[in-house]
Amino acid sequence: MSKSMTLFDKIWDGHTVKSIENGPSVMYIDRHYIHEVTSPVAFLGLEKRGLNVANPQKTTATPDHNIPTQDQHLTIQDALSKNQVDKLMKNCKNHNIPLYGLNHKWQGIVHVIGPELGLTQPGMTIVCGDSHTSTHGAFGCVAFGIGTSEVEMVLGTQCIMQPKPKKMRIKIDGVLSKGVTAKDIALYIISQISTSGGTGHFIEYAGSAIEGLTMEGRMTLCNMSIESGARGGLIAPDQTTFEYLKNREFSPKDQKWEYAMAKWALLKTDEDASFHKEYLFHAKDIEPMITFGTNPGMGTGVTGHIPLAASLVENERVTYEKSLQYMGFSDGDKLQGKSIDYVFIGSCTNGRIEDLREFAHFIKGKKKAENITAWIVPGSKQVEVQAQEEGLLAILEAAGFELRQPGCSACLAMNDDKIPAGKYAVSTSNRNFEGRQGPGARTLLASPLVAAACAISGKITDPREYLN
Repeated sequence: MSKSMTLFDKIWDGHTVKSIENGPSVMYIDRHYIHEVTSPVAFLGLEKRGLNVANPQKTTATPDHNIPTQDQHLTIQDALSKNQVDKLMKNCKNHNIPLYGLNHKWQGIVHVIGPELGLTQPGMTIVCGDSHTSTHGAFGCVAFGIGTSEVEMVLGTQCIMQPKPKKMRIKIDGVLSKGVTAKDIALYIISQISTSGGTGHFIEYAGSAIEGLTMEGRMTLCNMSIESGARGGLIAPDQTTFEYLKNREFSPKDQKWEYAMAKWALLKTDEDASFHKEYLFHAKDIEPMITFGTNPGMGTGVTGHIPLAASLVENERVTYEKSLQYMGFSDGDKLQGKSIDYVFIGSCTNGRIEDLREFAHFIKGKKKAENITAWIVPGSKQVEVQAQEEGLLAILEAAGFELRQPGCSACLAMNDDKIPAGKYAVSTSNRNFEGRQGPGARTLLASPLVAAACAISGKITDPREYLN
């Protein structure tokens, strides 16, 4: 009788070239994404060893992390950014790696363009020198971020050495309430299990609320897996997955499509397979979320209060109080009604067309608050074009917003899109660490709907006030 397996086991074990006793697995990698920040040193390592890229066509490159989001047709002004982008172009040319550079119709954030081009497909192993590679797990992939030395390893061998993580399943059952999105699910889960709750595990998300999410929503959820300390997250592919991938640029075509769908349909956890840890949450308990501290686990419902330090165990209080001091908040504070300064829509978490549609639909017929500076940054050139074609750009402009050009932008402030010190930014990105969006910047993570409500009111606002 064959052993019952989780989806994660099936993919991991199916890609294991060699298992080292009491050590890591040597794994074959189906798709390697690279960008301008973590790849130059890796290519330098290859050159020093006289190696070529093992399989250039299984590698896909795009600049995204520190490129400007304005005037992309001009020469990059920042010397470091220009050097990194130039190196990426040179390395891809030398090794025949497909590159979607600035102003290419497919350029964008690496975790946005992979799925929208159909390069990310169910059952794959996927890596990138970026922690939020877990995004691709939404398609039923084992996808995770790697370091620069590992980028070099994959470029040179198409394999990687990795210890096999433990398995966790998080089920969300029920129907999400009005105004609650995948981003709220992610922030709710992390607030419940903490930023270390997933450490050492790969998470499979399941349950009726997960099955009801769009692919964009699933990508948002898997993207945030890393913020719970997990190695990655994945969701079993289903009809929603297949419909998203059909007719994408690099998706299988004709008979190959039928064969691929039949194979992908088998990618699911066996009924009696076991996990090292399981959680069950209920959709009805989740409301629109917002963070108040300096890690993604410090979150609460938008109508809630900041928890009291006295409710924490003693060894957590010092860092908790330090976090609130940085944010300019006090424990017990009500967040709703607090004034903010910036709103950022974008990143590999919430920079897809669905996110821009949600934001535009919410603000249609309204006006941006005068005290708000808003940066609306599409995740790719394709998203930018879609936003124009669907009339979203016109809605944004009528409400006083400006659409920028694709890039990681204010998510990690490696370009000019930095939140000034002391200013509050409601951001749809994935991290709110001290200085993440600029030295001294204060970040409150939220969904595009919460960000839209805040952009209109100029303060922390429950989007349901408008939706009702």
